[in-house]
Amino acid sequence: GKEVIIANAVIAILTIGGQQLFSFFTFSCPCHVGQNLIYGLAFLGVPALILLVVGYALNNQTWRLVMGKRPHFERVTASNRLLKCKLVCFVLCSITGRALVAPVTWLAVTLINGSYYICAMSEYVPVYYYEAAPNVTASERSRILATFPCSQLVPPELTRARDEVILLLRYQSQVAGWLLIAVVVITVFLSYCLASCFSPLSFLHFRYWSSYVHNEQELFDEATEQHSRLYAMQHVRKFFGFVPGSENVKEIRIPSLREWQAISGLAFLKRVDEEHYDYSLLHDWALKERASGKYLRIDEDP
Repeated sequence: GKEVIIANAVIAILTIGGQQLFSFFTFSCPCHVGQNLIYGLAFLGVPALILLVVGYALNNQTWRLVMGKRPHFERVTASNRLLKCKLVCFVLCSITGRALVAPVTWLAVTLINGSYYICAMSEYVPVYYYEAAPNVTASERSRILATFPCSQLVPPELTRARDEVILLLRYQSQVAGWLLIAVVVITVFLSYCLASCFSPLSFLHFRYWSSYVHNEQELFDEATEQHSRLYAMQHVRKFFGFVPGSENVKEIRIPSLREWQAISGLAFLKRVDEEHYDYSLLHDWALKERASGKYLRIDEDP
């Protein structure tokens, strides 16, 4: 839908801006044999890998897939298992497509920029570009090639050879960047076409379904916020003796030291029975203890 397109565009724009800032402040080719390739590939691959992991982590569908549980009462049949596998594959493809937006943008922009590729590949350029230094050994030639990304380290007689090599590497990098963009665009287009062809819904029915899912999620989130707030309010009221935000509070409860200790500390979800959990220490206290103890009228002098 439009929200997905806008979200992907925002992610791509932020990635481009981040890449430019990242390159400006951090990238500095070592211009040393054996180190250029590692350094250049690290700047190309590691941020892309991090963005991919972040893309997976920030997608709610990932956690729905990981944390989803099959109901105990559902019968496992061959047809159900096949349908489950198809659904998992579809969701994984959807999640991966969203997660790839940022890393692919990073790779495309860095390749079009060319600096990382030039740094990584300079020492592997064919030797026929070095007529200015024809009698050097292979190791010395590699050392000279590795210095080409750093203009201040190149001898004056090799300036022309260096310029030719930089142009060649920038050309290769930019072509690779544009090919990556073309492959991604064609793949996305074909994926949408295939998904539409195999969809059981018509175009307008699909738009209605997308609208329904979006509205259902919004309403569910609103209900979750209100329900959890009202539920938590009951436990807070039991502990303190009044409802937060009330204007006519006649008295407040003074919790005991033992009660303060009971709700303090760290706790995970605590299973109460087959169907219910305690969500916090305060929740556990409110369900177990009676709200007896000391009360204080607020119009009294403490």
